[in-house]
Amino acid sequence: MNAIWQYANPKKFIDTSERLLPWVAGLAALCLGVGLVWGYFLTPDAERFGATVKIIYLHVPAAMMAISAWFMMLVASLIWIIRRHHVSALAARAAAPVGAVMTVIGLVTGAIWGQPMWGTWWAWDPRLTSFLILFLFYLGYIALWAAIEDDDSAADLTSILCLVGSVFAVLSRYAVNFWNQGLHQGASLSLDKEENVADVFYIPLLVCIAGFVLLFLALVLMRTGTEIRARRMRVLLARERMK
Repeated sequence: MNAIWQYANPKKFIDTSERLLPWVAGLAALCLGVGLVWGYFLTPDAERFGATVKIIYLHVPAAMMAISAWFMMLVASLIWIIRRHHVSALAARAAAPVGAVMTVIGLVTGAIWGQPMWGTWWAWDPRLTSFLILFLFYLGYIALWAAIEDDDSAADLTSILCLVGSVFAVLSRYAVNFWNQGLHQGASLSLDKEENVADVFYIPLLVCIAGFVLLFLALVLMRTGTEIRARRMRVLLARERMK
């Protein structure tokens, strides 16, 4: 555990992230390039869905990361509440815009899928509705950080908001298990082999998911470093004003 907590030191975190970032970003570009080209150009059309099935290579990874990003923010917020490590609070702040963009991608690609499959761009399906509410929580989280000048107060309030929003992150992931009604189909990936998509789509989908995970990690590392430097600058400016 001590090896983990040492990265609560801002300088240690920045030094480590700067070494990792080129490798993580490079692997993300490689996985996304291979996965998207493989999925969109080297796989056949699905028997029931035609070419529209290929939207899963954007929709599924983006939706997974939108939900996972919020849970990452939840863990970072809990660390802030319990241990008062500024890096964890700033990492949560850095992840929020990335998660919000992932949520938008999930909503837009879901609508593009839904129109030909369901005959409508949107339906108040339990999973879709909870996913939309999650996006609103992302916006509220970002706005709350921007509205409060004191970083510690902002971190406290946004951490509470993150705890509340986690309910909708859970619902976005498991709504189809809680309610039988709704248009949204079951999970494309499952521990149950019978519920997974066919292998011809499954393997490139896994590559795309790996690419999205690495992309998220790269963006969070980069943005967290920026947030740490911005916080230092605010502290220095505050000290100058007090002189």
